[in-house]
Amino acid sequence: MTYLGAHLSSSGGFYKMGKAALAIGANTLQCFVRNPRGAKAKAINPTDLGKLRELMAENSFGPIVAHAPYIMNPCSKDEGIRALAAEMMAGDLELLEHLPGNYYNFHPGSHTGQGVETGCRQIADMLTAVVKPEQKTVVLLETMAGKGSEIGGRFEELRAILDLAQCPQDRLGVCLDTCHVSDAGYDITNDLDGVLAEFDRVIGLSRLLAIHVNDSMNPLGARKDRHALIGQGAIGTEAIVRVLTHPALRRLPFVLETPTDDAGHGEEIAMLRERLGEAQSA
Repeated sequence: MTYLGAHLSSSGGFYKMGKAALAIGANTLQCFVRNPRGAKAKAINPTDLGKLRELMAENSFGPIVAHAPYIMNPCSKDEGIRALAAEMMAGDLELLEHLPGNYYNFHPGSHTGQGVETGCRQIADMLTAVVKPEQKTVVLLETMAGKGSEIGGRFEELRAILDLAQCPQDRLGVCLDTCHVSDAGYDITNDLDGVLAEFDRVIGLSRLLAIHVNDSMNPLGARKDRHALIGQGAIGTEAIVRVLTHPALRRLPFVLETPTDDAGHGEEIAMLRERLGEAQSA
């Protein structure tokens, strides 16, 4: 079974979001658990979260992905911003204990002139402080495009963070974003096997637990991070289908973050499921 979904709004509650996922043909989803551009968290509603758990079980959902807010920067040179990042992640992980067995994805952040080595250490320090052995959620570092002082554009940077983090390693993994890795210079369009071999060499494919499925507005190596609709960018539909059907990836949850609304995501999901059916019957 292919777990395919999209980033959805949880503004009406988590159960309503699960119903919205079913309405667009999804069997996984991604959402924010607080304001994506602010620090305000959603109140924990155990009843609502319990209804979502039941809905997921009844409809054979794959793991879902909660996304950290964009403002979270655990490697800022500002100590207050780093402290806020740790506070936000700790709060989000507390909420996610009501949805056990799922993922929490975050952008590693920007080192703001401190250098990659310092930035990686500060990110690892936050994970050491926040990630607990008893938690049921796995925290995912996202591959990034590498723009500016952003950390995560190279697989080696993510590996450094994982190595430095003094917390249970089975609670840490990676989410690969197709737009980001292409913009970072990894050629998934023409050499997907080579990119995955490099990921396996540096990090290990066992640590790859989710995929963000996006086309890119920019050419390979542009380091800009501009998502495009599937088939309307530099990566292309054929390459995306190869990602979804690759033996090393096809059991992972795939989440669309393309620039469209729920109806548009439903159209993309339907198109991709049709292409998956064609690929599997070929």
